[in-house]
Amino acid sequence: MTARAQGGVKSARRALQVIEYVARRRDGATFVEIARDLGLPNSSLHGLLATLVDMRWLLLDPAQRRYLVGVRPWEVGQAFLPSRELVVRARRYLRAANDELGETIQMAILDDLDVVYIDKVEGTHPLRLVSEVGIRLPAYVTGIGKALLAALPDDELQERFAGVELEGYTSRTITSGDRLLEVLRAVREQGYAEDDGEYTTGVFCTAVPIRDAAGRTVAAMSCAVPTSRIETGELDTATVREVLVRHADGIRDALGPDVPRLDEESTR
Repeated sequence: MTARAQGGVKSARRALQVIEYVARRRDGATFVEIARDLGLPNSSLHGLLATLVDMRWLLLDPAQRRYLVGVRPWEVGQAFLPSRELVVRARRYLRAANDELGETIQMAILDDLDVVYIDKVEGTHPLRLVSEVGIRLPAYVTGIGKALLAALPDDELQERFAGVELEGYTSRTITSGDRLLEVLRAVREQGYAEDDGEYTTGVFCTAVPIRDAAGRTVAAMSCAVPTSRIETGELDTATVREVLVRHADGIRDALGPDVPRLDEESTR
């Protein structure tokens, strides 16, 4: 590879890193924050940001001098057909589960070792999960992520997690690869996954896979509630599982054989 090609690749990588960094911050980011957190030199970052703003990938708030996500990422995202079709056809079932349980219902897909939330129906209780469509979380710390990871065979899981340090977010987080494999095997057998305060203390999540007509896992749906509602008996976990499984089956039937799905290789 030539030096010029290497530079081009580096520039593209930096541009994407900047967009992803800004997208993860609700209030955007300043030039100083981007340079510091991404370790980018000021000289090249000035030109990079100017280009991203000019092409509408980022916006610059002139008053606060903060960079925000522009309209172009949204436009490009609309071309991601598998995700869009899933949302359109699954939405009625997420709403139905929400109506029955009164709790927050989410749907996510797997992207390598992360889950990306693609839809959400808010719960009706005053105390409920605070999350957003579009956020990305490590799959191993969430119930919905474990429901997705369990669809992969052990050898592929070992390949994906090779050399990856499992960070502990709470005292309940699984930080052992062997333990994670053990848990995912159990998820396969029982057909559902749980997260009891593994990412956020005080939040209990139950999740089930969403399969297509061929039986392949294409997404997962979850119900996340404050742990206190489980402990007091206000909400029964068996009931939650039954509702989720029933509506996941409804989504499978709604998808049919004609809906595009994520290519298996794209999640590697």
